[in-house]
Amino acid sequence: MKSLKQWYVEGSPVGLATVVRARGSAVHGVGAMLAVGPHGQAVGGVSGGCVEGVVFDAASAAALDGTRDRLWFGANDTDPFAVALTCGGEIEIVVERLDCRTRPHYRTLLDHVGCQSAVCEIVDLNATSGPVHLVVSPSEMYGSFGTPEIDAAATRLGREMLHSGTSGLAHVESDGAAIEVFVHSFPGPPRMLVFGGLDLADAVAQIAKLVGYRVVVCDARPVFATASRFPHADEVVHAWPHQYLQQQSDAGSVDPSTVLCVLTHDSKFDEPLLEVAVRTAARYIGVLGSRRTHENRITRLLEHGLSVEETARLHSPIGLDIGGHTTHEMALSIVAEIVASGRGRSGGALRRGVGSIRGSASTM
Repeated sequence: MKSLKQWYVEGSPVGLATVVRARGSAVHGVGAMLAVGPHGQAVGGVSGGCVEGVVFDAASAAALDGTRDRLWFGANDTDPFAVALTCGGEIEIVVERLDCRTRPHYRTLLDHVGCQSAVCEIVDLNATSGPVHLVVSPSEMYGSFGTPEIDAAATRLGREMLHSGTSGLAHVESDGAAIEVFVHSFPGPPRMLVFGGLDLADAVAQIAKLVGYRVVVCDARPVFATASRFPHADEVVHAWPHQYLQQQSDAGSVDPSTVLCVLTHDSKFDEPLLEVAVRTAARYIGVLGSRRTHENRITRLLEHGLSVEETARLHSPIGLDIGGHTTHEMALSIVAEIVASGRGRSGGALRRGVGSIRGSASTM
């Protein structure tokens, strides 16, 4: 996004290709972008390589002539020389020129994305001239499609999709008028709260950042709760873990996108924290410890009044079974389990599965 912002601010010609529809085993999902800069620089990707060359050429042409095009790619088993997706999926791509005339509020979008605040862009795919987009945040709207009624309907749709973190094609209707739009959501990074000032915590933070999390590390001990100890964390908090989590939950800052990693490995920290954790909206609660440690922990938590259903929310031992020994190997297994659980997947080897690797495949 940094290069895109620089080109946009400079007024340089930019070709932009965006995946607006994807089916099957397409490598990139809806919202993936390939931008072509003023000197032929390519940033991003839309297909994992299968059709990148054709899309690059189309985006380069759009940057010069300003035309918008819609490209469709799928599998082709009959023509070995055809441009096709080897993965077997299908994608539809909109290719267009990005400039301040048609997208006057794109700088606002980029500023929101840069600050990691939620925002979406709604692009009118029927428009052939003039401004073609709205930029919508949870509290503000920039731009217009021509009438207050269409703007209001588009804004409602955008906020609904932004809240759910989805992007895609849709139709906006008002007073008999309808336009086809593409809603591109940038919901902001989900949060990961890591409790415990171990060296493992920074390794988890480092890998979690790579997959898009905003990471907060919390420890009750001042010597361990320092920014220099956790250079990969976005924030380091010195507080009792259970008190900090309760404050965050009460403030509405723990939502169904939040994940919790309890790495304190000390019952005086673990158990008060877990009593709070299981009653939050967090989607994942992972806890460091052996199987025996966890069995004993569950017994004590049940004695403290937690229900079987509440303790069943705990992922412990934390992580996938990849045989990790080093801190980074362990961190990799932890983040991999978090990703798998969020996608409803088993975390098993893909070669042992059946069906689409991006659909509802199961691992045997």
